[in-house]
Amino acid sequence: MLEQEEDLLAQRRAGVLLHITSLPNDHGAGNLGKEAYNFVNFLHTAGIKVWQTLPLGVPHGDGSPYQCLSAHAGNPALICLEELKQKGWLQEAEQYDICEAGDDCGRDRLIAKAHTGFENLASAEEQQAYLNFCTDKSSWLDDYALFYALHNERSQQCWNQWPSPLKERKPAALKAARKRMASAIEMIKFEQFLFFRQWMALKEYANSKNVLLFGDIPIFVSYDSADVWANRKVFKLDERGEMSVVAGVPPDYFSVTGQRWGNPHYDWPYLIRSKFSWWNARLRSQLEMFDILRIDHFRGFEAAWEIPADEDTAINGEWVKAPGKSLLAALQKEFGKIPLVAEDLGVITAEVDELRMDFNLPGMKVLQFAFGDDDTNPYLPHNYDQNCVVYTGTHDNDTTVGWYNCLNDHEKHRVYSYLGDPQATMPYLLIGTAFSSVANLAIVPMQDILELGGEHRMNIPGTVEGNWKWQFSWEQLKEGQLGKLSNLVRMFTR
Repeated sequence: MLEQEEDLLAQRRAGVLLHITSLPNDHGAGNLGKEAYNFVNFLHTAGIKVWQTLPLGVPHGDGSPYQCLSAHAGNPALICLEELKQKGWLQEAEQYDICEAGDDCGRDRLIAKAHTGFENLASAEEQQAYLNFCTDKSSWLDDYALFYALHNERSQQCWNQWPSPLKERKPAALKAARKRMASAIEMIKFEQFLFFRQWMALKEYANSKNVLLFGDIPIFVSYDSADVWANRKVFKLDERGEMSVVAGVPPDYFSVTGQRWGNPHYDWPYLIRSKFSWWNARLRSQLEMFDILRIDHFRGFEAAWEIPADEDTAINGEWVKAPGKSLLAALQKEFGKIPLVAEDLGVITAEVDELRMDFNLPGMKVLQFAFGDDDTNPYLPHNYDQNCVVYTGTHDNDTTVGWYNCLNDHEKHRVYSYLGDPQATMPYLLIGTAFSSVANLAIVPMQDILELGGEHRMNIPGTVEGNWKWQFSWEQLKEGQLGKLSNLVRMFTR
């Protein structure tokens, strides 16, 4: 059973990075069903105490979990349909449909059938739980359900292209839309009820096995989202709701032209005047779902790269200051000590480091970035302090095997000269290095545990095709890998 701790990030632990969609599934992407529980059991057997996922929001068509339709809603594609059959809300005769429900239309059809089954068969307690959910989450759920219904009705057209009364959220237009689309809105709310019901059950099970769930918060939200449509004052938009600048990062390790993400920037003066209430609500949702959180692109709390909206790349932009200290102080006042990890990769200044250290937040170390010719490289283990999270690689990196195979002979010699074990092989040499370091938390992507090559990487930054689709199968777990992993956990007291 999970022990209560004041600071979840202060104890030595090991974790595995695996998104829910990467779980095994014979009929499409992974979900919150039995394989999620099997994965918790695998982690528990190995002594792994942290499961890190990517964001769980509703993605756009490209599947990226970092560009979602809501900062609060969960991805209904992660709902386990088999569980709905077990509840009796989907009938035995409909079981064949589950196997064919990889497409959105198939899933929507089955969710609609489950809703009918729920209305007819659910207990009074379950019916009340649904009503309570809708009330408890109404601050974001009402706007999201209407937005998502309109988005579907208009074939995923961005909200800024909607008829003016809907785009501008005129009360009469919203009232008419809610009436016209009442059935669709109800179904969207029911989907969210199912998602959160299944997620919280998984969280309870993981915690009972002494496994913490580690979530990821993208610092920016998608322009085409319920958040921007319903809260335009929070973002840096003109009077027509259009962006003059968009978010991204300048050229770096991942891309010579930088990364043009296209998200809207925050209107920080408004957020200050409103006492950061939008951020408070966002963090509250995530703290309910996860034990530990990571802020993706933490450096944007100190300064963010603003790119003119008419630029095709991220090369031409400028760093614009942000009130990170005031924001983090407000969040700390609201929630107390927050189990927050700062993703501080890329172009990091002394001011960003100072902001992170002012709030005692652990930063990130990535071993694949460590082995240049500079012994002061912050990613080399001898330069760590305890208050950090070390990774062999992240979801944006190649797998460790893929990374190592792409090194030249000089670079490979540098790796083995530093690590000092010419007999050990990748990736477990790098996994052992992460686990043996002083970092309080060491995270390894599942691909590295399975010793997989670069064709199994999750994402290539700066590209839009072929990402976010990787799944593993239990057949890929070779004899001895579980033993090697658990031995490293024990050897380095994680």
